[in-house]
Amino acid sequence: HGVRQMRTAWADGPEFITQCPIRPGKSYTYRFTIQGQEGTLWWHAHSSWLRATVYGALIIHPKEGENYPFPKPKRETPILLGEWWDKNPIDVVRQATRTGAAPNVSDAYTINGQPGDLYKCSSQDTTIVHTDSGETNLLRVINAGLNQQLFFTVANHKFTVVGADASYVKPFTTSVLMLGPGQTTDVLIKADQPPARYYMAARAYASAQGAPFDNTTTTAILEYKTTSCSSNCVKNNPVFPSLPAYNDTATATAFTTKFRSPRKVEVPKEIDENLFFTVGLGLNNCPRGARSRNCQGPNGTRFAASMNNVSFVLPSNFSLLQAHHQGIPGVFSTDFPAVPPVKFDYTGNVSRSLWQPIRGTKLYKLKYGARVQVVLQGTSIFTAENHPIHLHGYDFYIIAEGFGNFNPKRDTAKFNLVDPPLRNTASVPVNGWAVIRFVADNPGVWLMHCHLDVHITWGLAMAFLVENGVSELESLEAPPVDLPVC
Repeated sequence: HGVRQMRTAWADGPEFITQCPIRPGKSYTYRFTIQGQEGTLWWHAHSSWLRATVYGALIIHPKEGENYPFPKPKRETPILLGEWWDKNPIDVVRQATRTGAAPNVSDAYTINGQPGDLYKCSSQDTTIVHTDSGETNLLRVINAGLNQQLFFTVANHKFTVVGADASYVKPFTTSVLMLGPGQTTDVLIKADQPPARYYMAARAYASAQGAPFDNTTTTAILEYKTTSCSSNCVKNNPVFPSLPAYNDTATATAFTTKFRSPRKVEVPKEIDENLFFTVGLGLNNCPRGARSRNCQGPNGTRFAASMNNVSFVLPSNFSLLQAHHQGIPGVFSTDFPAVPPVKFDYTGNVSRSLWQPIRGTKLYKLKYGARVQVVLQGTSIFTAENHPIHLHGYDFYIIAEGFGNFNPKRDTAKFNLVDPPLRNTASVPVNGWAVIRFVADNPGVWLMHCHLDVHITWGLAMAFLVENGVSELESLEAPPVDLPVC
């Protein structure tokens, strides 16, 4: 997740986009080169809901002989935030797909695979992170959860944010993080409190009004290792932190808008492709002849999601990249709309006639080297919520975000074209918008999707087809011989 994969789209991973799924008992070796990225990324399964438990950290250190742009921390600890179901997550999504209803929410959140002290679990294991008094340590925080944005904090301690999505940022201080699924944040934490045990804790940022969510809290323990603490601290309960309210959009926004690049960056100023994508939910009418048990969404409907009113459908016999590379017809079309087919009050009371998207496998074609701007506009169809939008194969600059409907006459003045943050996953605010820019310098087929897996299951995705350039170094590499086939 987040590796640029320059010319190596075959190693990107999403099923039926850049490869067919790896069959049970088979294997596939991902070969790629890291270029220009340092910090924290991660890896995960990209087939159905398998990434609920198939994931891990992918850490890119500075090159040999080079240093961090901050004092070297004493220790480094990956902190992977996850979600846990007491059922097989594949069964959970299959039931939702069968019924058309929303899937059951998770039963727990986890930190490094452990729910922590606040759950009645068969095992009472809790992740413990050690520190010595006075140390400054680096936490690499990853939201590997399937369907939930999360707040994260450590009792009585502050963070200095130094990186995100494998790019360094201008350092800033905060007491709480908010990460959407797919996002990573690198923070320095100084052990400057009285020696004791302090809870790390994460719980939901739930921005969708009235939607069910897992309202539990996962914990780990930051434990000081000093002599005075080792004998006494274990007897005492860890200090518990204060966490934002579940629907605290103000805190989430204050955090996401603090990110800046460390210095002036080269943001595309002239734009070749000016795109406007709506992102949101929808409801499909019950198909003719379907049974009521298959239409258990609101008022006998089935849940859907879309971008520009197109609910994305994965192919089943070929991957999109294979079909493009081999010129196989009929697998996809390149008529994904550059703007919404119908303009409406995106964050207001939306007419029910606009709630039902069309289904299709539509790509948007980009010329190699095109300078691209995408306005990501949230909608209030059924319900508004924060959407973590991830683009494969690219980093992009988030040049602005805001609430309500994007207005180019008013909101262009808010664009940061000096030092915007470089990310691979943007949190589109609830009932709001975000604007990103990038240069299409990586040929291939690249998925853009909401990283809430329930939303991509319902079709909140699209894909860019970036054409080859004129030279070999601007062209997609040949597919590997062990590429999985359908």
